[in-house]
Amino acid sequence: MENSYSFIDYAPPRDVELLDSYSRTIAGVVGQVAEAVVHIQVMKPAEQPRGRERQRQQGLVPASGSGFIISTDGFVVTNNHVIEGAREIRVSLADGRMVSAELKGADASTDIAVLKIDVFGLRPLSFADSETLQPGQIAIAIGNPLGLQHTVTAGVVSALGRTLRASNGRLIDDIIQTDASLNPGNSGGPLVNSLGQVIGVNTATIASAQGLCFAVSSNLAAFVAGKLIMEGRVKRAYLGIAGQLVNLTDRMIAANRLDKQTGVYVYEVVPDQPVYNNEIRVGDIIVAFNDHAVGTVDELHKQLHADVINRPCQMEVLRAGRKIAIEVKPGEIH
Repeated sequence: MENSYSFIDYAPPRDVELLDSYSRTIAGVVGQVAEAVVHIQVMKPAEQPRGRERQRQQGLVPASGSGFIISTDGFVVTNNHVIEGAREIRVSLADGRMVSAELKGADASTDIAVLKIDVFGLRPLSFADSETLQPGQIAIAIGNPLGLQHTVTAGVVSALGRTLRASNGRLIDDIIQTDASLNPGNSGGPLVNSLGQVIGVNTATIASAQGLCFAVSSNLAAFVAGKLIMEGRVKRAYLGIAGQLVNLTDRMIAANRLDKQTGVYVYEVVPDQPVYNNEIRVGDIIVAFNDHAVGTVDELHKQLHADVINRPCQMEVLRAGRKIAIEVKPGEIH
């Protein structure tokens, strides 16, 4: 007679109780938030081969992802990369309805986009304060990849304050790392806590890193979503230059009392109104912006926020080995 064994047969009663409690927590959260998680279906231009095989007419191919409702009147948050380049966007709700969606705004620099559907009386999700997160907290990733049923993975917050490279080259700050696996088609879905509140927007996974997944923090996502709804974009500044990382010599660092061992080497300056960059020279090494030390292009990007657009700013550069202060006036990226 064959014997059958299970983990539960040998698990101590206390462990069984904890497992049941954990399962009930996950199931309860899913039941609470699943109605607000939607399937997003888009039609995008097909990538055409180059050269002789290039087709004369460009066709459309389907793509999909997930999203979640953030207001009773039909605003939906998803990833920018889910809807980028889409000619048509449709949203499938939990009750089976499929409706057309309007793109209210998208921000490639944070991989966040907001859609609007003409449906009212919806049950939205609320954003938690991601500043209060701690490693080890429960993290539940929910998606709707096929429009038929939801997929759920659970884990813990592994790390906070990570960065992730966006499709446009900028760094996304305030990224949450979790071991809750991100299934295909779940991009744009919510990462929620044990109370059913959104702590992040699932955005990427690294297959070669043992299933590590990343989400844009709720505070950043909520800020960007608000800007997209109100203004259609997130304002960012630019200087009209091209730069790259360069190492500084020990002599440069000591002589100029610098805080960083690197700077941003300017190899091109493009005069462009309303940007004022006339005092910048090719060959300058940017080491500070408005009294903030700058060692990389990413650190310079971080200082080029909406508050400095069209405002005189002080920038410190090394020119011929000496630190000097110059004035610049950034413009707005459109």
